[in-house]
Amino acid sequence: MSVNPMAYEAQFFGFTPQTCMLRVYIAFQDYLFEMMLVVESVILKKLVGFPDCTISPFQIRKSTEKFLLFMKDHFDKLFSKMEEVLLQLVLNIPENVLLPEDKVHEQYPYSKEQFQALQEEIRQLQQQYKAEASAGQALRAELEEQKAVQAELEKILQWFDGLENICREHGTGNFKESFAFLTQNSKKLQDVLKEVEEKSKKIKKRDQLL
Repeated sequence: MSVNPMAYEAQFFGFTPQTCMLRVYIAFQDYLFEMMLVVESVILKKLVGFPDCTISPFQIRKSTEKFLLFMKDHFDKLFSKMEEVLLQLVLNIPENVLLPEDKVHEQYPYSKEQFQALQEEIRQLQQQYKAEASAGQALRAELEEQKAVQAELEKILQWFDGLENICREHGTGNFKESFAFLTQNSKKLQDVLKEVEEKSKKIKKRDQLL
């Protein structure tokens, strides 16, 4: 069998010419084997009419196998010549023939160097797209962090507003009186501020990474 891959022919036919020839070879070979079995069965039936014949079925089988090897040897030689002719003259696309789907290459020819440069440009664009997508994802995460911080700050403002109202209700209008009241509630404020500082540090780390 031919070792030439014949990739262009495979593109046109939808199968490799070597595969086609292999299937034809197997079909012919199977037919040859079946034919020899038929011949052997006919000979065995004919021998029934000759009771004095000394030829045994085993001898007939040995003769059939010997004749089969002889036929197969000649068949392989003939098939080899037929395969060569078919692969060269029937299943071969000449080098000057261009398939319809490849006409675009004739209109826009590219050298090997140009094709490699184009591939490199595509690779760079892919890397740039990935970097931009990653940066966009980081910015969206940062925006979510900022929203969370803003929500916490709004809570603090609301808490201060509520604290001021409570101070007024209790008649603690001056700073000293308010300070005593704030001291009692400072623990809650410290916890909130600590949470805000931790989230602010996360945002700064993301900024440094970007």
